[in-house]
Amino acid sequence: MNDVQIEQLRVPETLDGDGAADFLRAVDVSRQVRLNTWGNDDLAYTGAEMLALCHDPYEWYVMLVARLGGEIVGRAGVAMPLDDDTELAHVTLDVLPSAQGHGIGRKLLEAAETFVQGENRHIPAADAAAGGEDAVPAANGAGSLPLSSREARFAFSAGYQLEQVEQFSSCALPLNPVRAQELSDGAKAAQAGKYDVHGWTDHCPDRWAADVVRLERGQDPEGGNTWDVARLRESEELSLQTGRHTLVSAAECVATGSLVGFTSISVLGYREDVVFQDDTVLAEEHRGQELGLRIKVANMERLAREFPQSRTVYTWNAADNAYMLAVNAKLGFAAAGITGQWQKDFAAAL
Repeated sequence: MNDVQIEQLRVPETLDGDGAADFLRAVDVSRQVRLNTWGNDDLAYTGAEMLALCHDPYEWYVMLVARLGGEIVGRAGVAMPLDDDTELAHVTLDVLPSAQGHGIGRKLLEAAETFVQGENRHIPAADAAAGGEDAVPAANGAGSLPLSSREARFAFSAGYQLEQVEQFSSCALPLNPVRAQELSDGAKAAQAGKYDVHGWTDHCPDRWAADVVRLERGQDPEGGNTWDVARLRESEELSLQTGRHTLVSAAECVATGSLVGFTSISVLGYREDVVFQDDTVLAEEHRGQELGLRIKVANMERLAREFPQSRTVYTWNAADNAYMLAVNAKLGFAAAGITGQWQKDFAAAL
């Protein structure tokens, strides 16, 4: 009864079709793990969201499950990009607390690594949440994770290197309107009329599409980014098909008539009380003028008008991104936890 079996889970076509029961059980395992880790399931996928993720045309998502006594008690998600970064695979492991101590995490990771190597993906990356003392320093940027954390100790002992530490934070919604007005007015005063702010939901106006693409590509100028206007439009359509909404506020430089920054928030298609802060991008020459603060305030005000049922917004930032962490603090974000990105390069080990 205590034998652990690892198998690849067949993704069902619908949530009420063949195989849906096992799929939904695996999704619930992830939910229970996040509930145990963070005290809530705000960061958990619903079945519908996970099903959409498994059918993403730009990413091949494979789910492995662990059975103990025939019951699914763990799962590994393996996400493999199909256009950019095709040498990478991102692995996420979840094992029910009640099933720990049977080597399930190790067996799932070994199975995921075997799958990744079979697809000629050489650098699997894994996330691990942590909290406590001791420290493994990140290879890039600031921050460290404690070996007193079960998750960090597991990744470290499996031969993974801690690449980057991220802080994730939460903010209660809606923003206090008086505080929002103070922040907006202060930012405008610092900018002396040099910028106008524009906003949209779900569909970027044609006037700004090329500028948004330019700013996105500027995030990774040497990364072979294939992002263009056609991909932007396709991404918008895919989001709408899953029920997800995207709110954007952007800054126009009055002197040039071009966008010099934008910020976006995602509202989930199957849960509107929890939303996620996505990219905030500013052209380097326009930083230091509270422009990021101004557009983020504008976007959160837009969120309150269009999705008043939203109660919490989450965001992730690199531990050494002092500027954005300070902006978020002004908005009322508070630290909710830290996560680490771990990597292992199979090619380097040969």
